[in-house]
Amino acid sequence: QVQLVESGGGLVQAGGSLRLSCAASGRTFSSRAMGWFRQAPGKEREFVAAISWSGDITYYADSVKGRFTISRDNAKNTVYLQMNSLKPEDTAVYYCAARFTGSASKGVHEYDYWGQGTQVTVSS
Repeated sequence: QVQLVESGGGLVQAGGSLRLSCAASGRTFSSRAMGWFRQAPGKEREFVAAISWSGDITYYADSVKGRFTISRDNAKNTVYLQMNSLKPEDTAVYYCAARFTGSASKGVHEYDYWGQGTQVTVSS
């Protein structure tokens, strides 16, 4: 079992930056692919970024490529999402997710464990 707790969300002006953190419980964190997803009001949950267990493979949604960076520190059981050049359309609840097995994936249904989410609001 894996429990995930996100933090770092908040209100920021357009062009600003935030770093989200996702702390995971469980000794098997370092063997799990992780992902970040987001959900805006009235919209479906969408893929943002994913990272392999070793950190050497990453994927990004086209809408965030070049602005967001996903990383992980397996010694701290934590995955991060550095968000730069934020835009109002990045406003959403951001969720951290872990796969029970398998490599990094963009598919929301591929992930087995989810955090409670953290709100990110970008003002124009």
